Amino acid sequence: MKKLHLFFISTPGIGNLVPLVEFAQLVTQHHPQFTATILTITVPERPIVNAYINSRGASLAADRHLHDVNFLHLPPVGPLSPDEYQSSLGYLCVYIEKHKLHVKHAIEKIMTTESDSVAGFFVDMFCTSMIDVANELGIPCYIYFASPASFLGFMLHFPTLDKQLATEFVDSDTELIVPKDSTTELVIPSFVNPLPPLILPTTSLKRKKDGYFWYLYHGRRYMEAKGIVVNTFRELEPYAIDSVSIRGLPPVYPIGPVLDLAGPAEWHPDRPNQENIMKWLDNQPPSSVVFLCFGSMGSLKLAQLKEIAIGLDRARFRFLWAIREAPKSTIHLPDDYTNLERILPDGFLNRTAGMGLVCGWVPQVTILSHKAIGGFVSHCGWNSILESIWYGVPIATWPVYAEQQMNAFELVKELGLAVEIRLDYREGSDLVSAEELEKGLGSLMDGDSEVRRKVKEMQEKSRRSLMENGSSSSSSYKSLKSLIDELLVNI
Repeated sequence: MKKLHLFFISTPGIGNLVPLVEFAQLVTQHHPQFTATILTITVPERPIVNAYINSRGASLAADRHLHDVNFLHLPPVGPLSPDEYQSSLGYLCVYIEKHKLHVKHAIEKIMTTESDSVAGFFVDMFCTSMIDVANELGIPCYIYFASPASFLGFMLHFPTLDKQLATEFVDSDTELIVPKDSTTELVIPSFVNPLPPLILPTTSLKRKKDGYFWYLYHGRRYMEAKGIVVNTFRELEPYAIDSVSIRGLPPVYPIGPVLDLAGPAEWHPDRPNQENIMKWLDNQPPSSVVFLCFGSMGSLKLAQLKEIAIGLDRARFRFLWAIREAPKSTIHLPDDYTNLERILPDGFLNRTAGMGLVCGWVPQVTILSHKAIGGFVSHCGWNSILESIWYGVPIATWPVYAEQQMNAFELVKELGLAVEIRLDYREGSDLVSAEELEKGLGSLMDGDSEVRRKVKEMQEKSRRSLMENGSSSSSSYKSLKSLIDELLVNI
């Protein structure tokens, strides 16, 4: 049987790379003709990303059922000079763009040395500069969007929103633009409700910074794609999906939830810490532990950590709290603290020794799957939201960066699938007080709440959406099949 080649490329971050790899695996398993090559970009300052690539590549090669998914490391490019970027997003977008020639040569080499036909090139939401490479080589290009359909709608609408922000907003002392009228709300087609301006990502509120330019750039380039694959499912985001499935926009394929349910147990260097955490959880009652974790890029200031500690001390729920130290630079990722006693209130660890566990990095998906977990205080990254829904764990919202404020707003105000601690928290915000956290935990851990009931219902829908059963509930499976049929037509 003649093989059909698919190429994939992702932003070099765990939150983007992991779902893209899982998607590549999903496509090749769905149809035996497809073979996938994942082109990887190396960032020396992110060793965890590189460890994931090396380990995942080895495991895929060792599994006889997954030989059709391969990693191809692109040659490195020189480090950027400080005048080429202002933000971490700016750094990544420029760095990715500098790989265009390497990507073109890598694909050309495979096309000339193998007899496979090329059916498509899937580029991550921040890799749209690679559309140029696809066009030069005559390959159909698709966006793989690892965030929700609601945020896709925002990105597609952002060039239009830019005009409103330019006329109705002014600069503030914090570099964020603010509305001239304090009652201003923003209408985004992918949201049912108008959005308060502070729900927008920080990047979109800094018009003088390079991240703002890149949001505009990517939002415009999505329109050039042959289709957009979104890691979501219809039962979760029906309004948002309908809003981006209209004439004039590229076809949208909601194929989620695409998750790495095995988690990082095999590739993360802190496996001994994982074993200690799981042993502790095994000794806790079912649904009794609140899990606090802020993602692979999330860290909070020391003053905020102390407020959290006071809130946990007062709330008296069992807890597992993952704390990360701020990254060394814009491109680095957070790391673990070496001395937790130094950063937490005096005596906190001793007072809560019977009730809680404070640690560094944790295998989040493995933790969420544990029967002892009853609630999740989350930064509301999209992967974390999908994982929590998959395991039926309700969320208390504490967004930090990127589109997380919009995700939190959608969960609480539009879908009723989370409780609110804050919706608009970001770096530079007022501290979330111990009292706010205590109140939020009380709502989160209410075993009879409407939110908990809705999350359990959505858990079932998330799993049915992927099933090959021919019913209307297998929405993502049908969407994936439509995408496969489209790729086959490309040949």
